[in-house]
Amino acid sequence: MTVQPACILYTQDSDLVRRVKAFVRAITQVRHVENGDRLDTVLQQSAPALVVIDLRARQSRELLEQIHDEWKEVLIVALGTLRSEPLREAEHSGIYAAEDIELDRRRFQALVIRALEHLRVLEENRELKEERSSLPADPPRRSAETATDRYSASAPMLRFARVFRRHENVEALLASVVEGVADAAGVTRVGIFAKVRQNDSYQLRAGLRCLPETEDLEYGNRDPLIRWFELHAHLINRADLASATDRTDRSLLRRALDAFGAEVIVPLHARGRIIGWLFFGHRLTGQPFSYQDLEGLTMLAENASAVLENSLLYEQVVVQKTLAETLLKSIPPGIVATDEFGVVRWFNPTAEEILGLQSERVLNQPVEAVGSTLAGFLRDTLDARSSLPPRHWTDGNTQRSLLVETRRLSDQERGLGAVAVIQDLTAEKNLREKQDLLERAAFWTDLAASMSHEIRNPLVAIKTFAQLLPERFDDAEFRQDFNEIVVREIDRLDKIITQINDFAHPKELDRKLIDLRSSVAKGVELAKDRFGLNGEVALEASLPKDLPKILGDESALVEVFAHLVANAAEAVAGQDNPRIILTAKPVRDGNHTREVVVTISDNGKGIDPDLKDKIFSPFCTTKPRGMGLGLPIVKRTIFDHNGRVDIDSSPEGTTVNVTLPVNVGRG
Repeated sequence: MTVQPACILYTQDSDLVRRVKAFVRAITQVRHVENGDRLDTVLQQSAPALVVIDLRARQSRELLEQIHDEWKEVLIVALGTLRSEPLREAEHSGIYAAEDIELDRRRFQALVIRALEHLRVLEENRELKEERSSLPADPPRRSAETATDRYSASAPMLRFARVFRRHENVEALLASVVEGVADAAGVTRVGIFAKVRQNDSYQLRAGLRCLPETEDLEYGNRDPLIRWFELHAHLINRADLASATDRTDRSLLRRALDAFGAEVIVPLHARGRIIGWLFFGHRLTGQPFSYQDLEGLTMLAENASAVLENSLLYEQVVVQKTLAETLLKSIPPGIVATDEFGVVRWFNPTAEEILGLQSERVLNQPVEAVGSTLAGFLRDTLDARSSLPPRHWTDGNTQRSLLVETRRLSDQERGLGAVAVIQDLTAEKNLREKQDLLERAAFWTDLAASMSHEIRNPLVAIKTFAQLLPERFDDAEFRQDFNEIVVREIDRLDKIITQINDFAHPKELDRKLIDLRSSVAKGVELAKDRFGLNGEVALEASLPKDLPKILGDESALVEVFAHLVANAAEAVAGQDNPRIILTAKPVRDGNHTREVVVTISDNGKGIDPDLKDKIFSPFCTTKPRGMGLGLPIVKRTIFDHNGRVDIDSSPEGTTVNVTLPVNVGRG
């Protein structure tokens, strides 16, 4: 745990500070001094040290001479303008080095490394001299202590307890702790270094009569001083340094004491780790610390550790609570939470607005205070072992359309309560209704345009033949053509009217338990009969025998599959090796079958990308004769069965998935 000597930079040039720190950050700590009057104090805290002086700074020459004369354990590097008079004078004054102010990174790093090695050698020599000069001696006898001078271990604790107060934040608390410790310990100087948050460094958080430079000190998690505290876990007393057998430890601890201007440093522990330390200056009496004094300081530090730890935990809880409250107040849904007994513990402002209730009326009241319907949802959730599905609900008080999702709150096996998340769908419902009105208006506009086009063609044919009939009545061939064409066009008009009527007035579904395999097979046969499918198209069907039955209208589903098979046949017309594949498979949820998916795939040319988003819209068609109502009717029929239709198309073909729930009907 070797500690590097510090590098002290004296300058008023912020750019030079940035460059020096960037160059030697990995080598040693840089302490910047801007005021020349404080340089001597910093040296007292940090010696032995490397001092880098900017010769352009104020009082630089005087300070250089003073340091060179008075501080034998300091190496000086002067920085100045190349070939300038101040730099030449400094170079001949006997300092360690004189360098160009325009620093070269590698040259400067090498210079600093050599200087720090030199300082370590000087420090080791000093330690060796002190060891040789020290002779064993009996500890000095202390004179008998009077009742006034005696410093019992319990007295500081009593005085500390009297001055301690509760505070809202850690900074105010630490300031109070420092004042209380100073009063209880009877010392001239007290400071507390602490790491408030997980990723923070150790910094001076509060102090009394501390040196100004102490505020600039920072210690990382792996700093040698922190590692020493972790390893030894006891206080540092300046009077006991001479007894330290390890020279490296002795140097490290002396530097720490000098940096703080302290006589004693006591680590603060919490949960098996270092959370900081207290340092103490001289006693107010000027007397050295006795063994009982050190015991008292240790007890003070233990209680300060407990106070600091509790405060950090309290602050963490407060922050989390504030974040949770802010989040719950600001999120769009309404939140109503109860404890395990069904008492309302949280009712956010959005819930107030949605339900038309004031929080003062429902907080700490049984959940029935929020209304019987919502209370029933929450009571069901408290009694349930699993999550309940979301439920739609129209509030009788506000007439809002709501979606309520409830969840049981638990900590492992213990129930903590329930929460309801309420979403107001009123605006969405109103918007949807307006959209429906617009779509309905657009529907009738499109319907009128499509009908005028579709009906005009047969009417034109009928009108033409009707006009020619008086002139060519005696033409038997003409009369035969007239009969065939007029009848065909009238049938076409009837078919158009039937399609529109089926779309506008769908038949009521007659739901029964049916076998989907039968519906698919009948749909294929109907497609062959109605749309004239021939043997040129290869149709492969793979329908497993264990498909579960569904609740549905077989005739409606037969129409669906017939239309989808016919569409696939039209898509593969003209393709090489045209092929249609029908498959079905169950979708399982655990041990239960939840849905059945019927897939119709073809190897046609796919759907035009411009039409992909419109294929379910009425009157969207690519056929020269047709109104484009087939797929919209398919989608609505499947929707009425609580299912869905998904289409995936590419130039290699189209796949249609029809998903139907098992044994679920729509009421």
